[in-house]
Amino acid sequence: MPYKNLSHLLLSSSSSRNYFFSLPGEVQLILRDQNEFIHTLFELRRNAEHILKQK
Repeated sequence: MPYKNLSHLLLSSSSSRNYFFSLPGEVQLILRDQNEFIHTLFELRRNAEHILKQK
């Protein structure tokens, strides 16, 4: 189920929240900047993996 944004996803989905907080702080900050573009756990994982590959 798509959520309004990353913030809403993290508030509503414990699996998304657990995944997000398992990521390095720097990655979390970049993902927060993408708040309006992340609506599902799939998008969260995809974006995080892309960021991690860039490092």
